[in-house]
Amino acid sequence: MLYLCIDLIAVYLFGMYKIKRIAAIIMMCLAFFCQAAPPSAPEGEAPPSAPEGATIVSTLDSETIEAPSGAVGGASSPQLGETRGAEDDMAALQEMVAVEGLGLHSQLKTKFVEGSAGFMSLVAMALVIGLALCIERIIYLTLSEINARKLLRDIEKRVDADDVEGAKTLCRDTRGPVASICYQGLMHADEDIATVERSIVSYGTVQSGNLEKGCSWIRLMIAIAPSLGFLGTVIGMVMAFDQIQEMGDISPRIVAEGMKVALITTIFGIIVALVLQVFYNYILSKIERLTSQMEESAIDLLDIIMKHKRSLTTR
Repeated sequence: MLYLCIDLIAVYLFGMYKIKRIAAIIMMCLAFFCQAAPPSAPEGEAPPSAPEGATIVSTLDSETIEAPSGAVGGASSPQLGETRGAEDDMAALQEMVAVEGLGLHSQLKTKFVEGSAGFMSLVAMALVIGLALCIERIIYLTLSEINARKLLRDIEKRVDADDVEGAKTLCRDTRGPVASICYQGLMHADEDIATVERSIVSYGTVQSGNLEKGCSWIRLMIAIAPSLGFLGTVIGMVMAFDQIQEMGDISPRIVAEGMKVALITTIFGIIVALVLQVFYNYILSKIERLTSQMEESAIDLLDIIMKHKRSLTTR
């Protein structure tokens, strides 16, 4: 309910202009990504218990950690190594159990925090801005699609009845680039056919540019997201080597932590690029469909106007 209210407020405040639509969609995306974690259990209720296997392993690890009272000399070093290994295994198991108890959204937020908030925030911003641009283009292109054949049949009926003004009114009241091109051609219906064709071609170029608005920014987000992930990977590796240098020892835990942070940024960057690429290809397919529809409609409109001119000369 909270997210629905935020979405409605965003649409109300920002209206339906292009930049304002994008801002409203960005707020919707942020409202989704900022979803709160699941509430904790109320007081008096015990938290959910770990799986039975985890309890058994924890008990075994605690038994392994206890050193026998008679251990001396050379036996202490192997036992210390076994103790550390048992502690690492128990910590990894507890972390795995905790992650399994969370939802997908909470797991993503956990990995987001683990992957260096600085670079992960940049990757998340690329995702939010890219999704906002994609959603805005998809809405615009979907609203631009009409039944072009039906529109041209209605135009032809009105033009055959010498009702060119009625055909203009029909095009003016119909949304989409196809209707705009037809209106532009009908505006010059009294002139020679070459002038009508030039007018349609020129206005069609303008409409094609309107369909592709924002696509360059989507391509930019697709290129930026994995680049930021790779940059975070390199910096994470450098930080891991700095920690090794400070500790003076190559500990598997230190190396694993640095590698984990580095690889998480790369994974998220690639995921963002893949998601945006799917939306971008879908947008391109809609633009190609609308462009071919505009070209076919322009040819049919020219035929209608030529037929009307011939009928006027034969009278």
